[in-house]
Amino acid sequence: MNVIELKGLTHKYSIGTPFESVAVDNVDLTIEKGEFCGIIGHTGSGKSTLIQHLNGLIKPTQGQVLIDGKDIWDKSVNIRDIRFKVGLVFQYSEYQLFEETVYKDIAYGPKNMGCEGEELDKRVREAAEEMGLDEELLERSPFDLSGGQKRRVALAGVIAMKPEILILDEPAAGLDPIGRENVLSRISEYHKKHGTTILLVSHSMEDIVKYAQKVLVMNKGKVFCHDETDRVFARQDEITEIGLDVPQITKIMMLLRQKGVDLGQDIYTVERAKERILRYMDNKGTVC
Repeated sequence: MNVIELKGLTHKYSIGTPFESVAVDNVDLTIEKGEFCGIIGHTGSGKSTLIQHLNGLIKPTQGQVLIDGKDIWDKSVNIRDIRFKVGLVFQYSEYQLFEETVYKDIAYGPKNMGCEGEELDKRVREAAEEMGLDEELLERSPFDLSGGQKRRVALAGVIAMKPEILILDEPAAGLDPIGRENVLSRISEYHKKHGTTILLVSHSMEDIVKYAQKVLVMNKGKVFCHDETDRVFARQDEITEIGLDVPQITKIMMLLRQKGVDLGQDIYTVERAKERILRYMDNKGTVC
């Protein structure tokens, strides 16, 4: 079942001026319910503009955005309801924090939905637990926390609203490796547990291959491809031609292939590289 459908979506900036530009160009796209989709593309490819259409932050110049089969800009649709259904977490989301305590910050979204009392308390504590935030942190100021903790508080605030679709724009940007892994692994576990549809925008190819089931590649405002992760990264040459990178382990495997050691063209993770290298050694230099 398609939970997101875009039909001929086009968005132009500065219409009617010498600076008019097309950020998203006639995009047709479907995202299935429960899909974990990574979104990649070079700077200016249209990624951020695209995702801001999905909860009505910006309106299409042309085309339609359908959530659960309904055009979100139809007169019969309350755009406020769409924004509760589609949670959007911006890059450096800790800048969205403003309340006196972590508890109040997480509670802000569901409270605006009309949630109160025991149900509100339950949502706050469950969201904090999902993001690995100890209960003792709930009464502390969010500004006393580490960068990674702040990021997880911001994520918990959106998760507490129980959105059907969760859109994350570089959720681990600027974090150290431990903080990055903590944030992304929590998101992955949340997806596995609840089956929420997740769209993850990232410049890190390693993150995309590790967590995404499918990948959407944007190029010059258009969809370059949208397919299963393995199939997308099998197109290594095409991806690099449009200005994108491939995972570092893939680069190493490409160099080995140039030296005469061909372990396969479908290696995007360290785990798969390890498996192929061990198999190669067991077969005395022959990959089976």
